[in-house]
Amino acid sequence: MVSVTRPRLARRTSSLDRASRYDATAPMRHFDFVLVGAVVLIALFGLVMVWSASRNRIPGDELYFVKRQAMYVALGIGAMVAVLSVDYRRLRDHSLLFYLGSVAILFLVISPLGSNIKGNQAWFQLPGGFTLQPSELAKFGIIVALAGYCTQYRGELDAWRLATVLGLAAVPLGLVMLQPDFGTLMVLMTIIVGLLIVAGVTVRQLVVLLLLAATGVFVMINVGLVKQYQIDRLNFLDRENSAQSSGYNQEQSIQAIANGRVGGQGVGEGSSTQGNFVPEQHTDFIFTAVGEELGFVGAAVLLALFAIVMWRTWRIARLARDFFGALVCVGVLAMLAFQVFENVGMTVGIMPVTGIPLPFMSYGGSSMIATFACIGLVANVGMRRFQ
Repeated sequence: MVSVTRPRLARRTSSLDRASRYDATAPMRHFDFVLVGAVVLIALFGLVMVWSASRNRIPGDELYFVKRQAMYVALGIGAMVAVLSVDYRRLRDHSLLFYLGSVAILFLVISPLGSNIKGNQAWFQLPGGFTLQPSELAKFGIIVALAGYCTQYRGELDAWRLATVLGLAAVPLGLVMLQPDFGTLMVLMTIIVGLLIVAGVTVRQLVVLLLLAATGVFVMINVGLVKQYQIDRLNFLDRENSAQSSGYNQEQSIQAIANGRVGGQGVGEGSSTQGNFVPEQHTDFIFTAVGEELGFVGAAVLLALFAIVMWRTWRIARLARDFFGALVCVGVLAMLAFQVFENVGMTVGIMPVTGIPLPFMSYGGSSMIATFACIGLVANVGMRRFQ
């Protein structure tokens, strides 16, 4: 009888061990609900503020912009789920395709197929009055592409391979500059520098890289690739002599945030927000509406949510199973940190007006979808770190 019982117990124990191992490596067991939850809360926060900042802009339809923004959030969540459903290491294997795809759409948008809006050849016009901005989608592609290349030469990023990375990066950067879109150019450069620092560039290489970037900006300004109004925007500390529109926007933004004080004037009650004194308040200057209507408390809560997103992204980068996973997380972190700092700094007058959206808050579909996809990539790395 003993001889019969023991094999059954052994089989049962073996089965339990396999189930335990399966549960320990199941992706959803390690899904970062804190990261995704914070992002969803920011997006819902954004819906409220887009409604408040835009409800008086379309007579007879105060929900016009918020309905579209809700659709963009839904599409963004769909993009995030789609990215989560594919093992991120498969993206590494096809990083060249992401690079070629990013270059292709950036090239097509400056061709006759693209549309010029407010002096920028940066959009595709879609049916129903919608637009698509390829440079936003290219952020995702460039993060995957450069992380894939740098992964191949971990610890061996010598001068020749660094030059190769810079050559690869120069193509999309040049195409964005031709639009011209100086704000997106700054974001892409930040992503590239962040990736290279983690990929192992030396201090000397980094200094040379920064000097080359400064030289490139100087050349672009002198040959006329940078428009005069863009140069004027960089002189943001002297608002009286800066570009007329950007100087006015910043003055109104600073005044509106000051009006909010500690507790704010209430959602839908901000004098500057409801009076449409700040142009583009539902897009680039959405943080102004937060500061005026929710005050210091509301702004602090929003920034705390962004801090949680960045903390979880950095945590996943440190826990990543492979170097590629760590690199893509750092690329996304660099993108988010710079965009939040630049956008918020722009509204309070410590950074130039560049047209960079506030992630998950500013009205716009391309940025929303691309940024959600980037968060999906980060969560993907975290949930598969034991596989």
